[in-house]
Amino acid sequence: MDAAGDASESKEHFVLVHGAGHGAWCWFRLLPLLRGSGHRVSCVDLAGAAGSRVDPGTVRSFDEYTAPLVDLLAALPDGEKVILVGHSAGGLSVTHAMHLFSDRIKQAIFIAATMLPFGYQTEQDIKDGVPDLSEHGDVFDLTFCLGLDRPPTSVALRPEFQRRILYQQSPQEDCALASIMLRPWPVALSAARFGSGSSGGSTIDEVRRVYITTAKDCMVNSEQQEAMIRRWPPSEVLLILMGQ
Repeated sequence: MDAAGDASESKEHFVLVHGAGHGAWCWFRLLPLLRGSGHRVSCVDLAGAAGSRVDPGTVRSFDEYTAPLVDLLAALPDGEKVILVGHSAGGLSVTHAMHLFSDRIKQAIFIAATMLPFGYQTEQDIKDGVPDLSEHGDVFDLTFCLGLDRPPTSVALRPEFQRRILYQQSPQEDCALASIMLRPWPVALSAARFGSGSSGGSTIDEVRRVYITTAKDCMVNSEQQEAMIRRWPPSEVLLILMGQ
């Protein structure tokens, strides 16, 4: 899904970034609402996503994984600023983009997303940002594109766990769509690191950040969300209230 609409009539330009295993398709409910309100919207397929035509097992680095977002922001006309929105692991790509294009990002919105200023630099970063699904047992399938004697290259959530972990409050139709569209994600995502590793003089703090919390997310649980908010306080924190 690409940007659409007449720029002269748009209110804002939203760039939506999906989480692990997902793609531009996962914004299909939000997309018409934003466009219907007059906004421009770009939904990015990161490398390995369903719309990217890249085998996730061939993605060797986080820079390669997030390159489609970097390319989109690099191509913006001079003076244009976007509202960058990341969900779940998409928050890593959002923050990486903030390091590179702080002057092109009007606002960064994290939706139950990994919000770490420099990625996975410390054990605390891993504790706060990496999903802990141990209570569900063995939930992942690994792919070894370089051979069984080499580390895995991509990982996928097994189909029998998808609704329980990802879509426990979603309509059956959405869950069915996701079961068709979900793909493995590159293991390189778990090695996401960017920036200098220190906050002194960093331009990322020039970008206004909003964190939207959710109470029942399993990939980035509420405790992890709260920990990341405490460690790197955003400008505003909002809460999505979901049904029982």
